Amino acid sequence: MAESWQKLEEESLQLAAFGKARLDGKVSYLATVQDNGWPRVHPVTPIIGNGKCFIFAEPDSSKVRDLKSNGRIALHCGMTDSSGSSGEFKITGRAVLVEDDAIRAGAESICSYRPSASYLLFELLLDEVVSTSWRGGRPDRRRWLADSADKVS
Repeated sequence: MAESWQKLEEESLQLAAFGKARLDGKVSYLATVQDNGWPRVHPVTPIIGNGKCFIFAEPDSSKVRDLKSNGRIALHCGMTDSSGSSGEFKITGRAVLVEDDAIRAGAESICSYRPSASYLLFELLLDEVVSTSWRGGRPDRRRWLADSADKVS
């Protein structure tokens, strides 16, 4: 069962902090699933705060069509170089349309840009989170699963 960003913060604050640093307000890449089963990738700017991970999207975009039809997503942070020295952060899960005005107002208040009033808001719910950072030339990989007793490995 997919969980909110808050659950990640409660169970692995270090991993959540790393993810926020890599995603919040930065261009990242969202993979969606088309009706024909093929993946599609979209640049997005995630917003993280209030225990949630959000994206805004234009209502007529292919991204919104995919999210409304299927909802499954993968999100990968942008990279600063080809060596991965800044670290990687990946999420798999589901996107859920947010129609609550109070939640939208909260998302807008923490957003690094001013989203159009016409944009739709989606919360990204987490099934799995994976990070990779480099320490002394060696990869340090962390993994969190929403539905596992052994949350972080």
